[in-house]
Amino acid sequence: MPPPLRGTKILDLTRVLAGPTATMLLADLGADVIKVEEVTRGDDTRSWSPPSAPLSPSAPAETSHLPPESAYFLAVNRNKRSLTVNFKHPEGLAILHKLIRRADVLVENYISGKLATMGLGWEDCHKLNPRLIYASITGYGQTGPYSQAAGYDVIIEGEAGLMHITGEPDGNPCKVGVAVTDIATGLYAHGAIMAALLSRQQTGKGVWIDCNLFESQLAGLANIASNYLIAGQEAGRHGTSHPSIVPYQVFPCKDGFIMIGAGNDRQFRILAEKILEQPELASSAKFVDNRLRVANRQELVEIITKKLMQQSRHYWLQKFSGLGIPFGPINNIEQTFQHPQAVARKVIVEVEHSRAGRVKLVAPAVHYNGKRMPIERPPPWLSQHTFEILQDVGYSELEMQDLRRRHIV
Repeated sequence: MPPPLRGTKILDLTRVLAGPTATMLLADLGADVIKVEEVTRGDDTRSWSPPSAPLSPSAPAETSHLPPESAYFLAVNRNKRSLTVNFKHPEGLAILHKLIRRADVLVENYISGKLATMGLGWEDCHKLNPRLIYASITGYGQTGPYSQAAGYDVIIEGEAGLMHITGEPDGNPCKVGVAVTDIATGLYAHGAIMAALLSRQQTGKGVWIDCNLFESQLAGLANIASNYLIAGQEAGRHGTSHPSIVPYQVFPCKDGFIMIGAGNDRQFRILAEKILEQPELASSAKFVDNRLRVANRQELVEIITKKLMQQSRHYWLQKFSGLGIPFGPINNIEQTFQHPQAVARKVIVEVEHSRAGRVKLVAPAVHYNGKRMPIERPPPWLSQHTFEILQDVGYSELEMQDLRRRHIV
């Protein structure tokens, strides 16, 4: 499939994770994403190291003042071009206005109303380009008592219910191991921008998208939210276990952990008879059906744990294989990328970075007609494409050198 967004121009005024995730997904589909960054530091995540990619001996001399490329930045900025500009300066603002007139989409993640004070709000940009799609990603949305509050993934995880349901039943609330609220918001924003592009084909008009971490996380509560709204049922923490199915959780082995999901009576019978080799469990008055297994959860979990602790993880994975019971190892990150499916699907791609040499990245997740969209650009170093982009909007070499000398770009 040809990249469907080829020819679409996107101005990316976002930093950190939610916004850059959205714009990276658009860039993967062929959009020309111009990442607008602060002149000296760039995206916050450029300084979030270690770890960083080691510098290549052949790195461009003009980048010698820059720090190594951080692994965090490299993760979510492929296929983009980097423009550094001080748009607090009138001449810098003029550069952005020229780009806005040519753009299809602008994505920003400033506090609500902040860009309007700088001549870059929705109304300002809509006047410059009535066809512009303007996507705002905030912590809490454009209205309401929290509209002026900054948004941080870990705070929203706590405030919007996710942390309350994450962790062991007798332990403290826990955050998820990655910034899942940021990532979910980036996915929502990406989908909303695609929808707005389709809408513009019908109406010829731009759209202001209001996307935020708080409501993205509320939507992500899924059945937990529905349980409360429909039945008034408050949720709690269950660790890796399921509130309504037993056994359905992580169990320890002699040298690791496995996840077991015996979701019905037939699967539990197979578990008892063929894997645990304790057929009496399947006919026990305490465990014969799921309702009883839930009622006697602790006793059954202790029985299964005692048995699994007698052998290695590899032994049990072999025992489970081919019997129709959901199971899987709890892998560390090294084991994850060595997983046979990960290897077969080629989930790691390598790109040539002018400062860091060969860099490994996680490949785009979706296939089209059996192929992934290509990574045509490595994540950019800071200001890599500034002159190239300025030339596109009519600046001469002398003008560009003057702008750089005065730290406007």
